[in-house]
Amino acid sequence: MPENEPWEYSLYIPNDLRAVTISRRTLRLVLTMHGLIRLVDVAELLATELVSNAVRHTKGPAALRIRWSPPGTLRIGAWDADPEPPEPPARFERVTELEEGRGLALVRGCADVWGWHPLARHGNRGKYVWCELAAA
Repeated sequence: MPENEPWEYSLYIPNDLRAVTISRRTLRLVLTMHGLIRLVDVAELLATELVSNAVRHTKGPAALRIRWSPPGTLRIGAWDADPEPPEPPARFERVTELEEGRGLALVRGCADVWGWHPLARHGNRGKYVWCELAAA
């Protein structure tokens, strides 16, 4: 599939810390197979932070979504069952000394743009936290 064609993958994961590694390796495989190896390192970091938050801070299942939109935008997102908004990221200068709470600061610092929105479907509630990387 050429880079100028859109595609999307979703990986549904249980609330299990092993899901973080499975998500990261799946992302690496997808990007490698689509010829986007140049994005793998940063994309893995971003996916790790998003999925970690979804698994650690909620009690239900979660999902990783990877979407490519031509001409060159990779969107990585994590869905979880908790409708509460994520904690706003602290300023990066402050989080370097903390044991926890660096995840969204890393996402904000490494992604071109990030955000979140609440979800409601068929009576289920949750949120979707996402970020984008430009391939250029």
